[in-house]
Amino acid sequence: MLRHRRSATAAVLALGVAAVVLGVAAPASAHVSVNPKEATQGGYGRFAFRVPNESDEASTTKVEVVLPENAPVGSVSTMPVPGWTVTMEKRKVDPPVQVHGSEVTEAVSKITWTATGDAAVKPGQFQEFPVSMGPLPQVDTMVFKALQTYSDGNVVRWIEEPTPGAEEPAKPAPVLTLTAAAPSAAPSAGASTPAVAAAGADADDDDSDGGAGTAFGVAGLVAGLAGLVLGGLAFARTRRGPAARS
Repeated sequence: MLRHRRSATAAVLALGVAAVVLGVAAPASAHVSVNPKEATQGGYGRFAFRVPNESDEASTTKVEVVLPENAPVGSVSTMPVPGWTVTMEKRKVDPPVQVHGSEVTEAVSKITWTATGDAAVKPGQFQEFPVSMGPLPQVDTMVFKALQTYSDGNVVRWIEEPTPGAEEPAKPAPVLTLTAAAPSAAPSAGASTPAVAAAGADADDDDSDGGAGTAFGVAGLVAGLAGLVLGGLAFARTRRGPAARS
C-alpha cells in the first residue's frame, strides 16, 4: 500500500513539474520573430517574419513591421503571401543610402500585411511573411517592432527591445544580429607580389641568357683549338713529304 502511495505521489510531482516547465517555456517561444536571426553587414538576405497565433478563439488579421529608423535599408521587397495584401510606407533618409553606386533618398519605414477572406492566421497556426532586404546597414543589430492585430480587435505590441544579459521581455521585438563581413584573403608570406614575381622572372631570363653565352664561348674556343691542331698536323705532313722523296 505504501508503495502505491509513493508511486502516485511521484506521478503527481512529475506532472506538476512538466506543467510548470511547459507553462514557462510556451510564452517564451510563441512570439513574432525574424528568421534567420543573423546576417552580414553590407549584404542582401531573404528574411521571414514568423507570426504565431496565441489566441484560443480569435484569428490574426493584420501584421505590421516597423523598420528601424537608425538603420535604413535601400532595397526592400516582399514575397506574395496567398490571401494577404501588402503595403509599404516610406520615409526620407538623410544622408542617402548607397545602393549599387546610386543614392537612395527614401527608405521603407513600415510593412503591413492584411488578411483577406479566410486567410487569417487561426488559433494553433502560424504564418511567415518573407522579405528581401539589402544592402544591410553597418550596425550590430536591427530591431523590428511589430504589431499583431486579432479579429476580436485585440492588438499585441511586440516592441520591447532586449537588454544584453537580462531576461527576455514579455513582448520582445524581433531582432536581427548583423556581423561584419570577413576580410578578403591576404597574400601568404611565401607568395610573391606581381612586381616581385616579374622581377624574379627577368632575373631568371638574364641568368639563362648569360649561361647560354658562356656555353657558346666555350664551344667556340674548343673549335678554334681543334682547328689549330689539325692545321699543325697537315703542315707537318707537308714538310715530311718532300724529304722522303729526296
